[in-house]
Amino acid sequence: MAQITPGAPQRVLLCSDFALHLRAQRGVSEHTVRAYLGDLEHLLDHAVDQGVTRLDGIDLTVLRGWLASMANAARSRATLARRSAAIRTFFRWATHTSRVAADPTLRLGTARAAGTLPTVLALEPVTRLLDAARDRAVDGDPVHTRDWAAVELLYATGARVGELCGADVGDLDLGDLTLRVVGKGDKERVVPFGRPAARAVHAWLETGRPRLVREGSPAALLLGRRGGRVDQRQVRTVVHELAAHVGVDDIAPHALRHTAATHLLEGGSDLRTVQEILGHASLTTTQRYTHVSADRLRSAFELAHPRA
Repeated sequence: MAQITPGAPQRVLLCSDFALHLRAQRGVSEHTVRAYLGDLEHLLDHAVDQGVTRLDGIDLTVLRGWLASMANAARSRATLARRSAAIRTFFRWATHTSRVAADPTLRLGTARAAGTLPTVLALEPVTRLLDAARDRAVDGDPVHTRDWAAVELLYATGARVGELCGADVGDLDLGDLTLRVVGKGDKERVVPFGRPAARAVHAWLETGRPRLVREGSPAALLLGRRGGRVDQRQVRTVVHELAAHVGVDDIAPHALRHTAATHLLEGGSDLRTVQEILGHASLTTTQRYTHVSADRLRSAFELAHPRA
């Protein structure tokens, strides 16, 4: 049975094989692979601290103690939920591949993330943010033109920042005004965008991107200053900077995705269409946005109705 002490060859191989399983058989993103491996390493370290040195020594008591230690350290419910999911996935795989005789997570309670509603901008502040990106691109800096295209596409398509950064020029159709992206589980979908985003993208492709292309540059839709595929952190920084510049609450790119979904529903789109655009596997996930819209309707009613 595998030794799990730090640096043990069996532990290294165990983590490597689990990562291969996640990539090859479950098709999860590299971000999820890194997160799940980090969660597994965290559990193994905790087990060793409790005197457990072999994988089959991790039982329900060890798992409960691990989750309790994180709760005591004031970890968020979302973190606890993800780590719980990671370890369940690991032990299902370990049991199926005979690395352990029985799955100790079967009687482990389920940690659930808090039902917090996503951050959503009203139309006026999101318009100010997009206008600020456009105005900044007037200086001719190709990076600023790229940033304008990036934020317009994030809001127009509701794409995740990783999906947008992973898109190639060939995924873009300026005739049909659509962009093909690859989401969670390597699932492709085609998302539409409007003419404001098309203007930003056209400016980027005509005047910005050609100035950043280098020998060996990838076919990436969005490039960094050195000619490589733009990094997600760069796009996040841009969104933070623009939010601060126009005086709206500090937001992440994901807030533009939430905002796009909410504005679609408020504009009359049906849930099923929004689900397809966002690439949600479950309609339940999309239904969160109906709660956001309902809250905003309630707020508007209370402000405007004389007998609210």
